[in-house]
Amino acid sequence: MMERGRLISFDWAAKGLLRQKANFVVLEGFLSTLMEDNIKIVRMLESEGNKKQSNDKFNRVDMLAENNRGELVIIEIQNNRELDYFHRMLYGVSKAVTEYIHEGQQYASIKKIYSVNILYFELGQGEDYLYRGRTDFRGVFKSDQLRLSVLQEKQFKCSEIGDLFPEYFILRIKEFDGETDTPLDEWFSFLKTGEIPEDAKAPGLPEARERLRRDKMSKADQQEYDAHIEALRYQKSVIQTSLIEGRAEGRAEGKIEGRIEGKIEGKIEGKIEGKIEGKAEGLAEGEAQRSQLQSQLQTAQAEKEAIQKLAAEQAAKIAALERTLSANKQTARSE
Repeated sequence: MMERGRLISFDWAAKGLLRQKANFVVLEGFLSTLMEDNIKIVRMLESEGNKKQSNDKFNRVDMLAENNRGELVIIEIQNNRELDYFHRMLYGVSKAVTEYIHEGQQYASIKKIYSVNILYFELGQGEDYLYRGRTDFRGVFKSDQLRLSVLQEKQFKCSEIGDLFPEYFILRIKEFDGETDTPLDEWFSFLKTGEIPEDAKAPGLPEARERLRRDKMSKADQQEYDAHIEALRYQKSVIQTSLIEGRAEGRAEGKIEGRIEGKIEGKIEGKIEGKIEGKAEGLAEGEAQRSQLQSQLQTAQAEKEAIQKLAAEQAAKIAALERTLSANKQTARSE
């Protein structure tokens, strides 16, 4: 069985109800389940996300809480896509670091910060629906992990360097498959569907099932909540329409550009092919002429050799006649 009355969304509850001390138990249950620790909230600190207007264009909610160990917990709920969301995570943590250390305080007084990001859009590339980021230092050459000294462990009351640095949780709600095998899965199911079964046992969910019921809100608060939900629907519709139109325009522009490029490339290729074919034909004709000239040259050479041979033969005959005449003259004189 599901809840007796329709529940308000977690992001809307985070704008008001969950900031009330009487309802800390809901957030404590969520954070304890997520971090696998017993988290108690001492107070809510000032944050950017106190807006309750339904026309908040970014539809972003952020809460800043301090737990019983003096650590800070940033809870961000983001509905719309942001390409630079990783940078905003870093900015939020950096801002908390600088705002909660006072001038003159030692660096050791910097508070441990957790950044919990509940996202209703696809961030990055990955198959999981929950990611956790911690800082550690690995040796470049020996691959060992750098650790705190014994004195540092006593001074800072922790065992790992990562316990000093900010820690990040990324909840990709759209990637959750719906299987509720663990208490954390029950929380993911509520964040995705807005429903809490009667048999849900995860810390904080039984309280949420009672305290986040819409029918317990005043008429004015119900109208404000309905306007918020309608604004979300409208923005999703606008974004989806923009995506569809953008894709259609991109396809149309791609076809036009493709045709233009095709014509240009066709002309260029035609000219290139024409030049290549012209050169080939010219070379072929030149080769034919060269062969013809070589043949004519060979014929002329043969004729030249034949004439030279004939001239040599004639010269030899003339020389023989001259010798005969000379011998006859000498004979005549002797007589």
